Amino acid sequence: PCWRLEDFVVAQECTRCSSFQAKRTPECGPTGFIEKINCVTSKREEYKSCRSAVLEAQVFWRFVGSMAAVAAVFAALVVCRQRVLDRKALEKVRKQIESI
Repeated sequence: PCWRLEDFVVAQECTRCSSFQAKRTPECGPTGFIEKINCVTSKREEYKSCRSAVLEAQVFWRFVGSMAAVAAVFAALVVCRQRVLDRKALEKVRKQIESI
C-alpha cells in the first residue's frame, strides 16, 4: 500500500462503511470503518481499515464491564468463604464452651 511507502499522505477521518463499500471493499470487513488515504507522491487513493473513537469507546466500556463483573464474582466468593470459616469457628468455640 502506498501509505506504508510514502512519507506524506493525506488521510480523511475514519468513517463507517456504507453498504456499497461493505460489499465492494475488503478493508471494511474487520471493523466496519474505513479511512480514505491520498498518497501525494504516487497520486493514488487507497482505503485502510480503521477503528473509530466510538468503536474504541465501546470496546473500552465492554472491557470495564467485564472486569467489574469478574471483581463482583470474586467478592461474592470471598464473602461466601468468609461466612463458612466464621460458621466453623463459631461451632468450634461453642463446642469448647460446652466442654467446660
